[in-house]
Amino acid sequence: MSPSSNGDSPHSAGTMAGATSANVVRHFPLPSRDFTIEIPPPGLIASANGVHSLKSPTSLKSARTPSFSREGILGSAQKARNLSQSSENRPDHVISNGLQKAPSDEGVNPLKRRNTDAGVDYPRRRATIACEVCRSRKSRCDGTKPKCKLCTELGAECVYREPGIKLDAGDKLILERLSRIESLLQMNMVGGTNGLGMGHNSPNMSNGTGLSGDNLLSMQNAENFVSIIPSGGLGTWSATATNNISTMPKVHTNAALHLLQWPMIRDLVSRPYDPQILLQLEMAREPLHSLTKTPCVDLSNTNAYIEAYFERVNVWYACVNPYTWRSHYRIALSNGFREGPESCIVLLVLSLGQASLRGSISRIVPHEDPPGLQYFTAAWALLPGMMTSNSVLAAQCHLLAAAYLFYLVRPLEAWNLLCTTSTKLQLLLMTPNRVPADQRELSERIYWNALLFESDLLAELDLPHSGVVAFEENVGLPCGFEGDEQEAVGRDDLWYFLAEIALRRLLNRVSHLIYSKDSMASTTSLEPVVAELDFQLTQWYENLPLPLQFPFTRAPLPDPVQTVLRLRFYACRTIIYRPYILAVLDNEQAVLDPAVRESCHKCLEASIRQLEHILAHHAGHMPYLWQGALSIVSQTLLVMGATMSPSLNSILCSLVPRREIIDQIINDVIMEIERYSVLSPSLSLSAEIIKEAEVRRRTFLSG
Repeated sequence: MSPSSNGDSPHSAGTMAGATSANVVRHFPLPSRDFTIEIPPPGLIASANGVHSLKSPTSLKSARTPSFSREGILGSAQKARNLSQSSENRPDHVISNGLQKAPSDEGVNPLKRRNTDAGVDYPRRRATIACEVCRSRKSRCDGTKPKCKLCTELGAECVYREPGIKLDAGDKLILERLSRIESLLQMNMVGGTNGLGMGHNSPNMSNGTGLSGDNLLSMQNAENFVSIIPSGGLGTWSATATNNISTMPKVHTNAALHLLQWPMIRDLVSRPYDPQILLQLEMAREPLHSLTKTPCVDLSNTNAYIEAYFERVNVWYACVNPYTWRSHYRIALSNGFREGPESCIVLLVLSLGQASLRGSISRIVPHEDPPGLQYFTAAWALLPGMMTSNSVLAAQCHLLAAAYLFYLVRPLEAWNLLCTTSTKLQLLLMTPNRVPADQRELSERIYWNALLFESDLLAELDLPHSGVVAFEENVGLPCGFEGDEQEAVGRDDLWYFLAEIALRRLLNRVSHLIYSKDSMASTTSLEPVVAELDFQLTQWYENLPLPLQFPFTRAPLPDPVQTVLRLRFYACRTIIYRPYILAVLDNEQAVLDPAVRESCHKCLEASIRQLEHILAHHAGHMPYLWQGALSIVSQTLLVMGATMSPSLNSILCSLVPRREIIDQIINDVIMEIERYSVLSPSLSLSAEIIKEAEVRRRTFLSG
């Protein structure tokens, strides 16, 4: 069903919808036939009307050709790098999947407003011979080394790409768009401080490959595989070491507590808070004492927990192969669940499966052992043996353990395990043939999970970067596990996981382009970047498979996957437009600009949609409770500050039938976050902050 047939677009009336965690995730089986996805690049060329089709992960697995590009699946993020065949000469077995969007009225859903009937003509791949300076200036390069003529005249550093690291059609279109945006922003720098302040360490927006000739060491092995290692070694990452703006920047102001430094909002707290306070609280936290006890495991109900895992949990992580599960279980059983990676994996699956049956941990009785803890304790006893192993299964053990710690709302402990996972992955990915062919798909899924988790943590906490992002361009997207259908204990659902990869990369671009230390300082310089990011968010939504496309109605949704995607959509939209709220809080006259007022409207609308059905966040309680809670707190502080501004308050009142509804929404949020406060010291502080802020806000409005 098309979203436009159900409700308004996010430009008008959208909603946050709810679904309790008790709902079983609906599964959308992967098609048995091959089909392709054709997604227009963001910015330059609008989406073409017609059938949007997706390539079956299962069928792609068998192909394993370089033509399968992460950008094709990532939808709004980037256009496919190099599809092996054009739409004209596609073989007969490649057909559309029938996921054509239902007809809808453009006036009902403005997300469709950019669609055209024109086809998309992508330029052909060309040899890369120009240096970076000539390429960015679109000048002819004479190819002289070590310095070309133009770089010699300009006194600029002349850098040529490493052979084999080429941009293709999709990259060129994206980078040309970013180059044009960069030019617009730099024009605003001329003549005053009202433009973009870009330091010498700012990310180079004219190069998005994420690989630079200066920071790569290429090593050729006996089988002619190229090993790409960051020149700083494993675990290194810096803002200047990568040009990939789809990764989290080292320094940014996107964290929830940064809002406490904003005008009006800072008056809602009695004292200033160091943005590092959440990390300090988590570092000082007591460890889990139960992990020191002798594990006692009840194996009488394992079938129910295994079934629950594959029905409710694996959709979020997609990192356990349902086809090889029985084999893993037999090996674990033969070892008495006392040794080996298979035993550790089975115990962690049991812990997550049992946890999923009890709903949100915020509803567990305080001081009661959380569900799944006995299995996790038994798995924890096996982790030291996995710590010294550098196999794919050892990395999988650490990832699943981190997933359970996220469920327990222990973000810093989870981060420690993710660092170990990242180190193992980097060792494995340094040379492609180190990963056995039958574990390559699993290694890719572990990699993307680690990257997603790390990005979520870096968005709120100032943690060291693991360096695993340096291998992003060398890791393929998940394509589908292989195995005997008769052996499968569940479905291999990938669409949510792929959609989340694309959205997380977009969120990282928002942090880079708007909230990093070199980002823009005025609404004028902000406008083209915000327009481009919002366009990419729209593209992301439009290219979701139909079963994942959520309606923009205000009613709660029964499907937890759609619920989570809708909440993530509005969270992304909020932070894209949030700087305009700051501009008005700083200067009330800024709202007289129609563009500023419209942007404030979009931001506040997205915030309300996240908060009006607060229990909807339970749908993603397994992977996102801690991250989601801080997102809720930041949007609530934003709404509180808006009610204290006459112009912003008038916008808020246009979004709800009555002013009292805003007060009720804030009150519901405070009650929900108060329930979270027992789970984590960082969430306890967050609950105290918004409680105090609400008391001060009401005093301000009544006075």
